[in-house]
Amino acid sequence: MSRELRIGTRGSQLALWQANTVKRRIEEARGPACRIVVIKTSGDRLQEAPLSEVGGKRLFVKEIEDALLRDEVDLAVHSSKDMPAVLPEELTIAAVLPREDPLDAVVLPVRANGKEPRADAALSPWPFALSSIDDLVSALGQSPSIGTGSVRRIAQLTRLLPGARFTPIRGNLDTRLRKLDEGVHDALVLAAAGLRRLGFASRITLTLPAAACVPAPGQGIVAIEIRDGDDDTRRSVVRIDDRAAGAALKAERAVVEALGGGCQTPIGALATPEDGDMLQLVAVVIALDGSRAVRGQARGPRERAAALGASVGAQLLADGAGDILADAHHAQAAVEGLQP
Repeated sequence: MSRELRIGTRGSQLALWQANTVKRRIEEARGPACRIVVIKTSGDRLQEAPLSEVGGKRLFVKEIEDALLRDEVDLAVHSSKDMPAVLPEELTIAAVLPREDPLDAVVLPVRANGKEPRADAALSPWPFALSSIDDLVSALGQSPSIGTGSVRRIAQLTRLLPGARFTPIRGNLDTRLRKLDEGVHDALVLAAAGLRRLGFASRITLTLPAAACVPAPGQGIVAIEIRDGDDDTRRSVVRIDDRAAGAALKAERAVVEALGGGCQTPIGALATPEDGDMLQLVAVVIALDGSRAVRGQARGPRERAAALGASVGAQLLADGAGDILADAHHAQAAVEGLQP
């Protein structure tokens, strides 16, 4: 009989959805039985602090990786956008799930009789449809309060909404939506993937095209991390690997690695599969205040995904991305230096 696989995960709504989906897929593929092991991370304990002030999104993976290294779990399931560009030497990404919608989504408050929305309700959150960025700008006005703590989103949205005020918002998805509907914010900007996976697709008011807001590298991809050399676990998880999503992730992570960027840096990257096993990769580096942006793009075969990402990263550096990132790192260091 095959050994039981222990799956390490955070305990948030979305993290448990991801872990349970990996568990179900492994078992349906006639792999070993799996058991979920919930691990509380630093990111979960520091719920009130903006991610940009407490070390970035890697706070959501460090303790899980530590448990993996100590052989307390056999595999770790992450939102791949939370993972650092360079993994600990003994760990590797062995498989990924099929990608969900990778784009960012704007969510406006429900204005329907003051009732709490149901996750499955067919709601019309706004009295008219928003089909473009111009519609969004008109709906939000000159100085809206937008809930997001992502420096990447803020940098890009500042270029679209120069008068907007951005406020960090943390917690489970239903908590964020409740605060929005209670009037704490005029809008939220969230990953469309999380909204769709948890049954809140009806709350998406407008999906932001990549031309307006390039998503985070790896957004919408669930990654399965294992110990390098654990061949038994690797054989179990490769059964559920999605090669197209895996190639896209390699390309996007290679951009970040080439730029030397971490999780909380103003870098966007999106690799889109095309016919003939090709990838179309776009990437952007944006100044924190939105004043400067450098874009790069290229097309290449999936089997050379990492080289494609490295090439676009080099292109961005040649066009001045290094200066933008250096300024961002200095600003971040100054903020962290002010923390008690």
